Amino acid sequence: MTIHPFRIEIPQQDLDDLHDRLARTRWQPQLPGTGWERGVPAGYLKDLAEYWRTGYDWRAHEARLNALPHFTTTIDGQLIHFVHVRSGRADALPLMLLHGWPGTFVEFLNVIEPLSRDFHLVIPSLPGFGFSAPSRPPAGTPPAPPAPSPS
Repeated sequence: MTIHPFRIEIPQQDLDDLHDRLARTRWQPQLPGTGWERGVPAGYLKDLAEYWRTGYDWRAHEARLNALPHFTTTIDGQLIHFVHVRSGRADALPLMLLHGWPGTFVEFLNVIEPLSRDFHLVIPSLPGFGFSAPSRPPAGTPPAPPAPSPS
C-alpha cells in the first residue's frame, strides 16, 4: 500500500463557476403564509446563497484544512483520503474517527488538537465524501440495467 501526501487546492475557476451559478439562481417564490413547515423559506435560502457567493472565504478555510497532514491511499481499488495527526507522545494509542452520512472529516476540526495530545489520529473521508473517490460496486457486481429510453 502506497501513501501519498495530499493538499487541498480547489482551482479558482471552480470557485468562480460556483459564484456565477449562485448569482444566476432562479428562485421560486415563497408560498404565501408558510415558513419552515414547508421547507427552507425562500428569503433565508437567498441570504445563505448570497453569503456563499460573496461573503464566505474559501481560501481561508482551505488554508485551515491544509494545516493538517492529509494523505491518500488506495484500498481494494478505492482511493481514500485521510488526515493523520500524530500525537507528541510516542506511546500514544491510535484512534480512528469516522464521520457519519452525510458528513466529512471537517466535523472533527475542533477535537483534533485535544485528542492528539493522547492519541495518534487517523480520520478518513468515507468513499464518496470529502476527497475520497466515489463508492464503487464490489467486484463481480453486474452492471445496472440501462435507463429506459424516453417515449
